[in-house]
Amino acid sequence: MSFKSVPLSAAAAALFASWGGAARAESGWSLLNMTPGVTEMSRKIYELHMLIFWVCVAIGVVVFGAMLYSIIRFRRDKGAVPDTTMVHNTKVEIIWTIIPVAILIAMAIPAARTLVQIEDLRGTQLTIKVTGYQWGWNYEYMGTGVTFFSRLDRRSDAARQVNSGIDPETVPHYLLNVDNPLVVPVGVKVRLLITADDVIHSWWMPAFGVKKDAIPGFVNESWFKIDPDKTGVYRGQCAELCGRDHGFMPIVVDARTKEDFEAWIKAKAREQKSAAPASAQAPAAASG
Repeated sequence: MSFKSVPLSAAAAALFASWGGAARAESGWSLLNMTPGVTEMSRKIYELHMLIFWVCVAIGVVVFGAMLYSIIRFRRDKGAVPDTTMVHNTKVEIIWTIIPVAILIAMAIPAARTLVQIEDLRGTQLTIKVTGYQWGWNYEYMGTGVTFFSRLDRRSDAARQVNSGIDPETVPHYLLNVDNPLVVPVGVKVRLLITADDVIHSWWMPAFGVKKDAIPGFVNESWFKIDPDKTGVYRGQCAELCGRDHGFMPIVVDARTKEDFEAWIKAKAREQKSAAPASAQAPAAASG
């Protein structure tokens, strides 16, 4: 091994640890393609993706099929002689211009319709401010007084340390679990106000069809509405390289029924309200 290959190998190992390591717990052939998700919008995105995919497959079959046929049928050992006189044909040029333009227009119509729906924030019933930090998330339920940080859970954090002696396989949802998940109700249109405090992050939840950059000094908006029968836990990650611990910045959403969510938000508000006077009294007692 040459001297120059050593730092390159170390860099590759670090990259795998920060990016590929987070994906090892949730992997498999089923994740090679997009998933339909658990929201109406995620299904529309999936359907658009599959429509464009099969259009591309059909184009590839036609183009490469014509190329393969021409290579085999008109080869020199078959006696084919190249036509050096045909350097321009107006009819052919018009045809191979009109057909791609027509295909692009046909693809643009459903794509534009889906993009408009993605940005349609009308009728939202709950607004949550999401702030990205190095390396975690802050969630603020607007108008409720509830706010908290969400970071990589302690078991994953301990297992990822060099020479920790902890087998990652023994840690549930290794690198994809947090200490405080985002709790939301199903069947409710939730609006997200996404920003960042330090560098650019990206809030990505594949099951919801949501991926928005969190940019310092700028607020992006997004929304989701989980199907009423899809309660459960959903996992995502920061999808923008944001520094050393980018690969250790998971997102976990706990989707509950409306009744369970209302009970949780009320209890959380009471808990934080009662904790506020105690934290305010601590500095006063220290100064006294």
